[in-house]
Amino acid sequence: MEILVEDSPGERIDAFLAARLADLSRSRIQTLIREQFIQINGHPAKPRDAVKLGDRITVVLPEAVPLHNEAQDLALEILFEDGDMVVLNKASGMVVHPAPGNPDGTLVNALLHHCKGKLSGIGGVERPGIVHRLDKDTSGCIVVAKSDVAHQSLVGQFAGRTMEKLYLAVSQGIPKPAKDTIFTHIGRHPVNRQKMAVVNPPGGKTAITDYEVLTADPATLTALVLCHLHTGRTHQIRVHLHHKGAPLVGDPIYGKPSKTSELTGRLMLHAWRLTLDHPVTGERLHFEAPIPAEYQPWIDQVDNLDRRA
Repeated sequence: MEILVEDSPGERIDAFLAARLADLSRSRIQTLIREQFIQINGHPAKPRDAVKLGDRITVVLPEAVPLHNEAQDLALEILFEDGDMVVLNKASGMVVHPAPGNPDGTLVNALLHHCKGKLSGIGGVERPGIVHRLDKDTSGCIVVAKSDVAHQSLVGQFAGRTMEKLYLAVSQGIPKPAKDTIFTHIGRHPVNRQKMAVVNPPGGKTAITDYEVLTADPATLTALVLCHLHTGRTHQIRVHLHHKGAPLVGDPIYGKPSKTSELTGRLMLHAWRLTLDHPVTGERLHFEAPIPAEYQPWIDQVDNLDRRA
């Protein structure tokens, strides 16, 4: 494909393309640049090249390499499925895609078996069909593309923030005020590169979370918190509530040991509701993943959860 630069002169080419190609992440674009699949005016681009008005950018998407991930017959809880996509209730403890330390037993391995290999390939051979992810210990709604057309549409909806994502979290500490919008930048922690952190702009990326405390237990200093994500940064809710002095119960990275986390035995974060447009028909669809039993002590204290959501 060819793109003519008609605005944003001086912007880095990877950022310029990421804003215009919804089906390609910035990291994927950087990889394509390094492998010389992207050119400016007929010459291989460099990651830090700045675009100029009138530049012609050529992007070539290489053929997908053969897939080596193993198809495995693993239990899946399907909330919805048709020829274009699958919506699942991912179990806490299941990794989304193979990676060092988790070569199999992942959601991708299970989907390759369930869908008989019929998943989109735009996301790269290591993540067929995956358009977004949930942390290993987060449970709940996740949507997977079965076709390239669906993949492009779903990635575009994420990028355009037209999807609605509601999470239920249990925090160790009670966020104040009880209802607020957290608007920060999130980037890699300056010291511990395995962690994310709130950073000063222009560092990191914009991260926006609306939250509301549904119920609080002063005796245990815990709270059930409804979170509405407007962006999808790595560890966003975990970082934002930690920033508020209320890390999630059971969070081994941002939390703190507590009797409550020992009782629940898991990270208390659940992708409860997901609303999106069907990638082919355009119909607005609403999905809900059943609330795990570990949440029941807090759910019992909420008057009419549906009305509060």
